[in-house]
Amino acid sequence: MKLCLRYLGDPGYQQGIGQELGISQATVSRTVDRVVNSIVAQSNEWITFPTINVPTMN
Repeated sequence: MKLCLRYLGDPGYQQGIGQELGISQATVSRTVDRVVNSIVAQSNEWITFPTINVPTMN
């Protein structure tokens, strides 16, 4: 999660982030992909939109 938040907070080169955290670029790529896909898969449970009817101007 730390790695994904680091990447999303300041997206840059995956290799540079990997070096900063002591891991490979491939690990950065796989981790970001898995975390983001997991968040998207569960987003319908966390994100709701208002359902009120807003009057339109005629």
